[in-house]
Amino acid sequence: MNEPSRRRFIRQTALSGAALAAAGLGACQSNSSPAEKQVNIQTSDKKYQWRMVTTWPPKFPVLGEGLELLSQWVREASGGRLEIKVYGGGELVPILECFDAVSQGAAQMASGVSYYWAGKAPAAQFFAAIPFGLNAQQMNAWLINGGGLALWEELYANFNLIPFPGGNTGMQMGGWFRKEIKTAADLKGLKMRIPGLGGKVLAKAGGTAVLSPATELYTNLERGIIDATEWIGPYHDYLMGFYNVAKYYYYPGWHETGPTLEVFVNKKQMEALPLDLQAILRAAIYRLNLWTLGEFEAKNNFYLNKLIREEGVQLRAYPKPVLDTLYTHTQTVLEELTSKDPFSKKVYASLERFRQDIRPWSEITEKVFYNQIQR
Repeated sequence: MNEPSRRRFIRQTALSGAALAAAGLGACQSNSSPAEKQVNIQTSDKKYQWRMVTTWPPKFPVLGEGLELLSQWVREASGGRLEIKVYGGGELVPILECFDAVSQGAAQMASGVSYYWAGKAPAAQFFAAIPFGLNAQQMNAWLINGGGLALWEELYANFNLIPFPGGNTGMQMGGWFRKEIKTAADLKGLKMRIPGLGGKVLAKAGGTAVLSPATELYTNLERGIIDATEWIGPYHDYLMGFYNVAKYYYYPGWHETGPTLEVFVNKKQMEALPLDLQAILRAAIYRLNLWTLGEFEAKNNFYLNKLIREEGVQLRAYPKPVLDTLYTHTQTVLEELTSKDPFSKKVYASLERFRQDIRPWSEITEKVFYNQIQR
């Protein structure tokens, strides 16, 4: 930036700051602005008791713990005017009935992953993760700042729901295997617990995708009902004990590169809340979104070391030809989905456009950081 341009930029910034300050001062001095009157009208001492259902086991580490924190944050910020009782999966409704329960008003809100509802709305999968997709930072950027959330809200409005990004696990692991995966041929006949679009990609590669609840994964793997399972990452995988029944731990998690967890709220009941309680709930959910990713990042490396050093787990990278095969099948799966469902096509176009737009920036920042600076 040359000197005249620099001075002009500073002058414009200063003028903008002064204007904003003046506007803010005026708002503070006014005792009867329309916005303030609306807030005053909407605020009351009425107390609200909400139920939150989840797809996670009761008190589940990070995912369930985060929801208990959400409840606490809302209670504290609202002075007890909004209380949220959290129910683990199966305590109030079956795990995969959370969507309908909130849509119909049996519960006010829920936590899960949007690809669970692909049977009701195929496009929902894009708001969780697509194979070889965006990382956690990029998913948040697309959803919150790149138009993704507006599309998500448009889709869920058909079900009387308001969705929110409610956490992210970060890059996941590729899964636990009872045998090594050396070539793409080893995927043929493989029975693996893998949800979402990743499961469809595995099927294209000749495997079988099995969707099982968390409570059955260990037993199914132990008994050979499944040959492999993916779950989340080292922290949860250690707690689940998968290392006792499968020694090969593969990376990367090509199927979920930065999966977004969701919180969704009954639209009518959300809009019936006073405006200040709506704002408190939104702020608490966004706090949960940040806290969850941070908690995973803080714990995964510690437990990865435990798995390798204490439990003798064999860490393996997927061979490049295997990843190339999975990538090719991913393109086929996405083409089939978007050709059949117009809204999926619309959402994928937004996501792919965002990915292409941010790629040059990522090339000279994140990629360089990991490949060069961190060394």
